[in-house]
Amino acid sequence: MPRLHRLTTLVYSNFGTCQKYWNYSLFIVLLISFSCENKQGELPAADVDNGGLIIPGGFEALVVIDSAGPTRHITVNDNGDIYAKLRFSRDKKGGTIGLRDLNGDGKADSLVRFGDYESVGGSSVGVTIHNGYLYTSTVTQVLRNKLSPGELVPSSRTEVILTDTHPNVARNWHTTKPAAFDGKGNMYIPFGSPSDAGQDIEIYGPTGTPEGKGLDPSPEREMNAGVWKFDANKEGQVQTDGIKFATGLRSIVGMTWSPLDDQLYAIVNGIDNFHTLYPKLYSSWQAAVLPSETLVKITEESDFGWPYAYYDHLQGKNILSPGYGGDGIIVDRATAFDDPVIGFPGHWAPMDLLFYQGSQFPERYKQGVFVAFHGSTDRSPYPQAGFIVCFVPLTDGVAGEWEVFADGFAGVDTVENTGDALYRPMGLAEGPDGSLYISDSNKGKIWRVMYKGNKKEFGEKQLDEMNQLTANKTYIKTPVEGLDNLDKGSMLEGGILYNTYCATCHQRNGEGDNNRFPPLAQSERVNGEVEPLVTAILNGIQGEITVRGKTFNGYMPPHANILDDLAVASITTYIRSRWGNKASAITPSEVTKIRAKVVK
Repeated sequence: MPRLHRLTTLVYSNFGTCQKYWNYSLFIVLLISFSCENKQGELPAADVDNGGLIIPGGFEALVVIDSAGPTRHITVNDNGDIYAKLRFSRDKKGGTIGLRDLNGDGKADSLVRFGDYESVGGSSVGVTIHNGYLYTSTVTQVLRNKLSPGELVPSSRTEVILTDTHPNVARNWHTTKPAAFDGKGNMYIPFGSPSDAGQDIEIYGPTGTPEGKGLDPSPEREMNAGVWKFDANKEGQVQTDGIKFATGLRSIVGMTWSPLDDQLYAIVNGIDNFHTLYPKLYSSWQAAVLPSETLVKITEESDFGWPYAYYDHLQGKNILSPGYGGDGIIVDRATAFDDPVIGFPGHWAPMDLLFYQGSQFPERYKQGVFVAFHGSTDRSPYPQAGFIVCFVPLTDGVAGEWEVFADGFAGVDTVENTGDALYRPMGLAEGPDGSLYISDSNKGKIWRVMYKGNKKEFGEKQLDEMNQLTANKTYIKTPVEGLDNLDKGSMLEGGILYNTYCATCHQRNGEGDNNRFPPLAQSERVNGEVEPLVTAILNGIQGEITVRGKTFNGYMPPHANILDDLAVASITTYIRSRWGNKASAITPSEVTKIRAKVVK
């Protein structure tokens, strides 16, 4: 048997170049798929350092795989096989990864890339198992394959269940399609909105209409900003084949059906750019902590208010959005919209949620929901925040205070730039034995969290200890206005303006976020001709660009109506002389000439 282990691992690890061995390796896996699992009731040994995680007493963790590639969501089959959705798939090798533990030590011995589809954009999420099918989502489609016992890679035909036919779907960075199922043959899919806060992006770009005003009524609520219900088993569907189930939801990355009350739940990413768009209404501190990211219970015809309203967890209520006449205090029409189950701090970027159903963990974890926070990119000049997995207790649908369940992903105490975080929690999945799996999107690291303590003795002591270990970390606690501002008033004008308007995306170290926003450090675009750089600052950028050999597909908002010529010149000069850049300075008069040519 050990020889079979080694042979299968070799074949799988070289799958991209050794496809001729595919049938043979699949045959071997079929023979040994169940013979190498750990004995019933036994959990594998944890890593000595719990894989770097900080978790409550009685819990232990191990690293299943250290680097599977930039992954998004994950799911685990009944035999322990793990499936992970890759962020990108443009090389024809497949956008899904299958992982198998061959010797029962909890570590993945075999990794195979598969999936006869090409995924565009970096927002691809969604991989789950439902009724014996592996459902996989890309930016544009929901696919499924029938799983057969023993198979790691499904040999069945790929069925296209849903296709997003929006003409600009690949440009919509809120387009993710996590699938949820109600057990009655229905599938639920969110359709995110392309704008930040309901502005006309086709005319004015992502920052919207002049002075940040939103369109009223918002046309995006017609075919975006909501959840649609479909037949989970019917091929060839498009959005108009579904039924609009709920609205007012800007960007959903994680969604699932709750076993607690038989209802649909989702985590929602809130509006960005409050201080940038509305500097007279919102301070940089308010923009760092607001608006809330929310956990919502979605019932038919519910409306959570986007883009007309947002939730403020500090005030505990819906507030009228500034693009529709709000000032951070006015409620007005916001009272008409549904409240979330709970509001989390702003920009933490919730990516996935999981209702625990196993028997391995203490009983309290079956009465609530786990949420994975990817971590912020736009809290500057305050520390970036999130980068944890939390647990929200629920009693009869009412949320208690959220608590940190897993920490240690960031690897540093103060995350000044998003790229400083070593790992970013992304996906959650439950194994057949009740273990909790957590994935990271930076390198594709996957952890397995297990409980080996006395379940009857687990309680306030362990929770208090966990709180003492995590509460004061800058990426978890609410920053103190002014005191926790990383600028401290010491930056020159160009640096101050950069950290106010640019660092939210490109980061304070100029390295971008390694995902949507490109680096400025040693960038050929920054060090090249001045006019294209200034044009980009004035008019923004949409669509794919290549910087330092890597393709990015984020949005850069226009700043022509926000920054004057002196401000643009200061920012340009600053970034052309920082982080190893050694390009010449630029004067306000040069910006004036460029503005006259390129700004309509």
